[in-house]
Amino acid sequence: MINLTARIVAAYLGNNPVAASEIPDLIKATYNALASAAAPAAKPAEPLQPSVPIRKSVTPDAIICLECGRPQKMLKRHLASAHGLTVDDYRSKWSLPADYPMVAPNYAEHRSQLAVKIGLGRKKAAPAAAGDKADTDRTDVEKADVEKADVDKADADSKPRHQYPLSRWSRSAE
Repeated sequence: MINLTARIVAAYLGNNPVAASEIPDLIKATYNALASAAAPAAKPAEPLQPSVPIRKSVTPDAIICLECGRPQKMLKRHLASAHGLTVDDYRSKWSLPADYPMVAPNYAEHRSQLAVKIGLGRKKAAPAAAGDKADTDRTDVEKADVEKADVDKADADSKPRHQYPLSRWSRSAE
């Protein structure tokens, strides 16, 4: 390796003007670069092992972080703050499918019920017009829409308006 270092430094000095005081540093830097290149390659990284099995990381009340094993209701913020990962980075790192949940199923259902309860996702009701004049100005299609809305409103009281679709991560088909 010393011979190779000498040949490289000699070729460099033949083409570039260098002060005599800088030559020892140039030789050391060249030798160190060659020594590090000749060093054995680093050990291949061990395959990643999640802190819990992936199938057991989804529970009704929590999503367990595969990085640290902590149960979370919502994983997105935890991943960003504790591990510096985005959801896409996390899914690709652990080879998770696109439908892998980032929010605990019960928590998602609870938030959905709250949103429906306060009226999110519904169109705003039109302001009430002056009685009969409003009815005479409506077309048949508009009247049918109003009647349908009344029927839908009655059905809404008897059953939930939205049901999350089941996925392979769901525990049961309720």
